[in-house]
Amino acid sequence: MNRVAVVGGGWAGLAAAVELAAHGEKVTVLEAARQLGGRARSVPWDGIRVDNGQHLFVGAYRETLRLMERVGSAHRLERRPLDLRVPAFRLRLPTLPAPWHLALGLLAAHGLGVGDKLRAAAFMQALKRQGFRLDRDLPAADLLARHRQSERLVDRLWAPICVAALNTPLEQASAQVFCNVLRDSLAGERADSDLLLNRGELDNLFPGPAAEFVRLAGGEVRRSCAVTAISRPGAGFHLAGADLDADRVILAVHPARLPALLTDLPELADVIRQVETYAWQPILTLWLRFAAPVALPFTMLGLGGGQSPWAFARDDLAPGLVAVVVSAEGPHLRRDPDALKKDYLALLAEAVGPLPPLLAWKRIVEKRATYACAPDLPRPDNATPLPGLYLAGDYTRGDYPATIEGAVRSGVQCARLILEKS
Repeated sequence: MNRVAVVGGGWAGLAAAVELAAHGEKVTVLEAARQLGGRARSVPWDGIRVDNGQHLFVGAYRETLRLMERVGSAHRLERRPLDLRVPAFRLRLPTLPAPWHLALGLLAAHGLGVGDKLRAAAFMQALKRQGFRLDRDLPAADLLARHRQSERLVDRLWAPICVAALNTPLEQASAQVFCNVLRDSLAGERADSDLLLNRGELDNLFPGPAAEFVRLAGGEVRRSCAVTAISRPGAGFHLAGADLDADRVILAVHPARLPALLTDLPELADVIRQVETYAWQPILTLWLRFAAPVALPFTMLGLGGGQSPWAFARDDLAPGLVAVVVSAEGPHLRRDPDALKKDYLALLAEAVGPLPPLLAWKRIVEKRATYACAPDLPRPDNATPLPGLYLAGDYTRGDYPATIEGAVRSGVQCARLILEKS
């Protein structure tokens, strides 16, 4: 019997597998798709491979960085100080010790009056005094209104951060999770707010190196191997579809798959009820391939405030490649793709000037990219009521929203729970 089986080869499952393999456990990873990475993966297009979305990393992603160092892929991230640019606004944090980097960054921000700068600083100080913990959760928009953040300040600073991090509109987003993000980024150590930009295919950033690490440690990674149900015929677990028995199982699949997988395990009924209440948020990415590189003033450029698109220079994948990304639900999803492309090209040209000829373009929509990070969302623990069965994924209980770091932390926690009982 296999000691540990990990169902799902996304970042959470692979994080668990790497952590276990590093401590001598023989792990079998079962992934239903032909490729690894889950909701953060590469896809083929126009003779190259591009990301299914622009997945941001920041310096505060300590567990992700630790595991990437372990599998030898951390060098594929380029570190830069935060430089937040949207039309008529720029916030750049200098390389000074905390908290001076934030204080001087806000003081020097372009596009905000003195009153807005003081209100932003007062908001951060108020959150710091209460340890970034709220008496009760509420929509992020309501929290900002209570702290008298102006419409301009919200549109240019807080909304871009919240929507990018939580992938949920301000009016629906959890204020507590938003506070957690601010605590570990803007209010953290100076390096915590740095942007870590992936340079190369997303598959090579962690999924591929992680799978090789597991294999070299004596484990196994099976692709195109769909688990259809989980039962407990005796002391261990049987994974139908893969025809595999295991002492311990880590379920690292999309939460929407849990009800079908857990139908024969009545102990998990509460977990099923929790995830069945989830709503989902999409991410739209428009890939643009130009005849020559586009000179963005910074590798990440906002084309408008709030939920408006962000442009990313991706010449690392191919010369002249730009990704335009829009987070969360909105009217852009109902637009004709060709009309949307024309609108985004116009916004990009307005920001950077005349564009080179467009050679090709592709629209990718991840309809269930993340759960809607709403106030007081019920999130299950990593350890389930059934001994030996664990849940890994960005939706499990934790401080972070549906991010790569949240997924990685959950996988590591599952691994550590298993190792504690070894």
